[in-house]
Amino acid sequence: MSDHITTIPLRWGDFDRFGHVTNTAYLELAQEARTLWARDRFDTKGHEIPAVFIRKLEVEYLRPVMPSQSEVEVRTRVNHVGKTSFSTTQDIVAGGEVAATVTTVAVAVDFKTATPRAITAREAKILMPPAEK
Repeated sequence: MSDHITTIPLRWGDFDRFGHVTNTAYLELAQEARTLWARDRFDTKGHEIPAVFIRKLEVEYLRPVMPSQSEVEVRTRVNHVGKTSFSTTQDIVAGGEVAATVTTVAVAVDFKTATPRAITAREAKILMPPAEK
């Protein structure tokens, strides 16, 4: 399974008064990387990015990211594509070590009704191309 790798610069507001990246900043970094991943998978290839709601988000904090780091690398991969949802895992890497792992379950939604809808065969192929299954 190949990763989508994104480098994101750390901002002053990502750090707390103790000099660590805040717990919520990890979520923002993961969200920013998922947005770039979606643009790369869908938008830049001429496909519309499907509307999704996040059903579940889980973070495992493994080590702090300190101010000596100016950026993090976020590795995004799709784990599973189901009927209406898909899951991703993202490793947030700083200084060559995984600092946190974020696992997300996203549900495809009909934007007009805000209700779950089936993931189309085309979307499933884009989310997890055959070589990645």
